[in-house]
Amino acid sequence: MDADQRAERTGQSADSTATGEVDVDFTLCTQVVSPGACLCPTMSLLADWLLRHSVVMCLLLHSLVLMTFCFHHAATSCSKSCYCSESESSGKTVRCSNLQLTEIPQDIPNDTRRIFLDFNLFTTIPTNAFEGLPHLVELDLSHNELSQLEVGAFRGLGPSLQFLDLSSNKLVHFNPDAYEGLRARANLTNNPWHCDCNLQMAMPHVHLEPASLTGIVCQTSDPEEIGVQGLAFLLAPDIDLCVVMKRTTDVAMLVVMFGWFSMVISYLVYYVRANQEDARRHLEYLKSLPSRPDKSEESSTISTVV
Repeated sequence: MDADQRAERTGQSADSTATGEVDVDFTLCTQVVSPGACLCPTMSLLADWLLRHSVVMCLLLHSLVLMTFCFHHAATSCSKSCYCSESESSGKTVRCSNLQLTEIPQDIPNDTRRIFLDFNLFTTIPTNAFEGLPHLVELDLSHNELSQLEVGAFRGLGPSLQFLDLSSNKLVHFNPDAYEGLRARANLTNNPWHCDCNLQMAMPHVHLEPASLTGIVCQTSDPEEIGVQGLAFLLAPDIDLCVVMKRTTDVAMLVVMFGWFSMVISYLVYYVRANQEDARRHLEYLKSLPSRPDKSEESSTISTVV
């Protein structure tokens, strides 16, 4: 009888193996573990669940790692038109020198610390041109064709930027709004500056390189009669480019004061004339009143009788 049961179990095991199903020997489990605490079916179901979901979990983990790598690569890779280098001491440096570029590259890595954009063909720096570069400490835009810096051209670089090179360009007018929030040392030499009162008033608020003190030379000036063409006016404390504006302001103040004085005099004259007219009319009115001669005649008669 036992032999038949064992043979039957053996046959069932073989069938289960052939069909891929797992057959658990509950009798054996009951013998090994105490009654009511059989763990073999639970362990089998757990192993089956892990086997089924391990592939999905591996795929998800692989996708997560791949996405992280892609995002990191996009944030730290080099611009396609430039050359990048990196060191522990100076960080990442992006060199886009002498590439005949006409626009600022938009794919500069956001962990860049130094950018060299010299010897290109830039004519203007648009607003927010370097947004998203919070670690930038040096920016070289020298030897270009720059003639205009739009408002907020260097916005976002104030806290980090330490050196800005704008030398050897075509900057004529100084726009303080372009340097919004900047505390960097600036090199503004070798530009065809038009020296006027606005430039003289703005320069003390800019942190200049020592070379800029001798390199900011006036090509033209306003007013022309001051004669600062070809001079480094920052080193000439006696030059006052705001003298015309001060004179214009003084003249304007005099004109305003004369206008107010004329208005006061006109009002006084009008007031006096109006009062004179009223007085004359009042006097004429008094003269036009009838006199009372009867009373005087009666008094004369009484005096004569007495």
